[in-house]
Amino acid sequence: MPLVNIQIMEGRTPDKIEALLRNVTNAVSESLDAPKENVRVIVTEVPKTHWAIGGTSAKELGR
Repeated sequence: MPLVNIQIMEGRTPDKIEALLRNVTNAVSESLDAPKENVRVIVTEVPKTHWAIGGTSAKELGR
């Protein structure tokens, strides 16, 4: 059973996350010849205050 764990910065719409889940599921299913119902995808949204780029939080950078 393939498991994909994705971490993204907070701020995407629920529709964007749903599209990501579908697209990743389809890609993994096709790449591994695995049934879609066996593919698991976990998306974790990380607060901008907890995501640093070059030592500065994404919130401070305005991202």
